[in-house]
Amino acid sequence: MDINLLRSLVTVAALATFLGIVWWAYAPSRKSRFERDALLPFNEEEGTAENGPPAVFRRNELERP
Repeated sequence: MDINLLRSLVTVAALATFLGIVWWAYAPSRKSRFERDALLPFNEEEGTAENGPPAVFRRNELERP
């Protein structure tokens, strides 16, 4: 097997993998899930002082007196 053939095969495989990831990420069936997941950092219902650090920090909570 020629090294140039091997390089070509690896390039084609990498391109196919990249296109598969792009197709997966932009598929219309996943849009609602990604929109919901994008709002997770702003969800204030999760995380309390008893359970660990809060999920969302407000600016005044980060400042020290």
